[in-house]
Amino acid sequence: MRIPRFPRRGEQERTKDDTRINERIRAREIRVVDDDGSQLGVMTPHDAMVRAQERGLDLVEVAPNANPPVCRIMDYGKYKYELKKKAAVSKAKAHAAILKEVKLRPRTDDHDLDFKLKNARRFLIEGDKVKVTLMFRGREIVHTELGREQMDKVKEILADIAAVENPPRMEGRFLSMILVPNREAIARLERQRAAEAAKEAESETEADDTAAEAAPEESAADDDSVAGES
Repeated sequence: MRIPRFPRRGEQERTKDDTRINERIRAREIRVVDDDGSQLGVMTPHDAMVRAQERGLDLVEVAPNANPPVCRIMDYGKYKYELKKKAAVSKAKAHAAILKEVKLRPRTDDHDLDFKLKNARRFLIEGDKVKVTLMFRGREIVHTELGREQMDKVKEILADIAAVENPPRMEGRFLSMILVPNREAIARLERQRAAEAAKEAESETEADDTAAEAAPEESAADDDSVAGES
């Protein structure tokens, strides 16, 4: 087990990124999350760092823009290793992207289109390319403009996470295009979802704290009522 200690005066723990850990955390108060995900409440960084170092762990600022900033007790070295592993897996997956296909018709209704594009969205978020293929049957081939309108609608719906690699083109009776993931947009969307989840968790914690504070008051009121009746 690592021996807990505070850094000497002027000593700073350096990291290769901009993450603030331990004594580099400058906020006066922080909201602390334990390594098992439980909420420890608001306290000073010093008190939180004492708790972390007593268990041989680090205090890491994970949401610096929150009010107060959110810090988590964790093994920072292990955390960085896991991030590096995930990045390597993502990189390997990016190099081995699979071409998935979604098939449509010129008059596919909105319900079916929504269902098919949910699958396309999932493929794109997972890092795969998507080939959208639209097939014309019989005399439908004389109305290719309907197919191009359908393709324009698909591009519009998926524009928040996808870019067009190959624009729509005819191949016999098939009109097809290829979409690729917009990785920056997908990463931004995931960060937004994570922030919303953190905000929701914070709201639930505040609601629990409010309920806990109200409980003794209600109990006291009940006792006064009973005493009055007797």
